[in-house]
Amino acid sequence: MNEQTLVLIKPDGLKKSLTGNVLTRLSETKLEIVAAKITRVSRKLAEEHYYQMRDKPFFEELIKYIRGELHERRKVMAMVYWGEGAINKVRELAGATNPEEADPVSIRGAYGRITTRGVYENVIHTSRNTEEAEREIKLWFAPEEIILDLYPTKTELRKEQKVSVWA
Repeated sequence: MNEQTLVLIKPDGLKKSLTGNVLTRLSETKLEIVAAKITRVSRKLAEEHYYQMRDKPFFEELIKYIRGELHERRKVMAMVYWGEGAINKVRELAGATNPEEADPVSIRGAYGRITTRGVYENVIHTSRNTEEAEREIKLWFAPEEIILDLYPTKTELRKEQKVSVWA
C-alpha cells in the first residue's frame, strides 16, 4: 500500500553537511520525494510538532534543538516521501531514536550522538505511523507544496492576506 511519511533533516545534520549522505541512504528505499523545502522552524511549529513531549523535562532543549538554536543552523530540510511501505522503510533506515542504541549502519547510528546535556542529536526525524505522518505533513506543508493530492483539501477565498513578493 502506498503511504507517505514526513522526513526532517535536522539542524545538526545540516551543520555537519550530511544532507547528501542522508538523501543517498533514503534513495535506497526507492520511494518518491513528493515535497521538499528548507525552512526555518518557528517556536509555534516546533511546539506543535513535539506536542506529545510537552510534559517532558527535556522539552525546552528539544525545541531549541529543532529550531537550530544549538547548532547555528536555524533551518531544517523537510520532505515528504511517498510509496509502498514508506513509513517502515524510512524508519528502518533511520534507526533507533537514541543514536547509541541505533544500528551502526543506520543513519542515526552512523551520524547521531548524545550531547553532554543529554540531547539526542539524531540527524533525522521520521513519522512513526500513518496518523502521525498525516498530522506532521499537514503541519510542515501546505497542500500546494506537495505534488500529489495526499489528503482531502478545500478551497478558501482569503481577502487581505499579507504576503511577501519579489521586489
